[in-house]
Amino acid sequence: MNVTLRQLQIFEAVAAELSYTRAAEALYLSQPAVSMQIKQLEEMVELPLFERLGRALFLTESGKELLVYARKISQQLSEANLVLDELRGSERGHLNIAVATTANYFALKLLGEFNRRFPDTTMSLDVTNRASLLQHLDDNTVDIVIMGQPPITADVSATAFMDNPLVIIAPNDHPLATGKNIPMSVIQQETFILRESGSGTRIAMEQFFEEKGYQISSLMEMSSNEAINQAVEADLGLGIVSRHTLVLELALSRLAVLDVEDFPIMRHWYLVHRNGKRFTALAEAFQKLVIDESESLLA
Repeated sequence: MNVTLRQLQIFEAVAAELSYTRAAEALYLSQPAVSMQIKQLEEMVELPLFERLGRALFLTESGKELLVYARKISQQLSEANLVLDELRGSERGHLNIAVATTANYFALKLLGEFNRRFPDTTMSLDVTNRASLLQHLDDNTVDIVIMGQPPITADVSATAFMDNPLVIIAPNDHPLATGKNIPMSVIQQETFILRESGSGTRIAMEQFFEEKGYQISSLMEMSSNEAINQAVEADLGLGIVSRHTLVLELALSRLAVLDVEDFPIMRHWYLVHRNGKRFTALAEAFQKLVIDESESLLA
């Protein structure tokens, strides 16, 4: 089977997007060029790799099998590049980082400081939800993940590097905004805007209220902390978010952090990677900066 690396790269892109057009845009190719490469690849393997049902594109069973090997080949090439980068010195190379949407509020500052110290570094950053972070770890497609709730069953290593307090927020003019040590019995009478089910913040919040024996009612779910902040500011309910997402809102007096008994819910931010992950000197330098200096850099 005389398959080229370029064909496998194009195949991976189409498999990821399930669209010839979007894959072509991601690869800066024309749609006909992508279609031709996939057709040639299917002729070489003598099996269909994609099937179209209506307007939707799906991987066939043979396509799913080839995708496993294509990803392994890509990973091996990536590791080869990392080794060569390390041989060229720790101040050059590429970092692949994925962070939880909440962590984006401070992750960019850490990456900016790292880039200042290592100006020849190139970086890829994926700001995404918990499900995608777990997929990155499963597929071993990034060097490091920054998240607030590391998986407990996956074959990963997690290192806590900074506190992540979850607080209850309200509009600045809310009746509870000036209260002190507000009882949970009062808070549970309020309506809340929550993160989507499965998010790290939602998991921590549900565990906390279950342990305390309280229940809260929810008006709606939001897929980002920014959306929750805006909904709370619009007086649609209270919210529970990481304090790290509130720098601008608190500075402009748009929101208030309520003084509630047993709050904040204290969590941590973690650096997470696959066990056995081969780190370059550059990736180790980034990990060291985050662990040793994040508290001072983000103060």
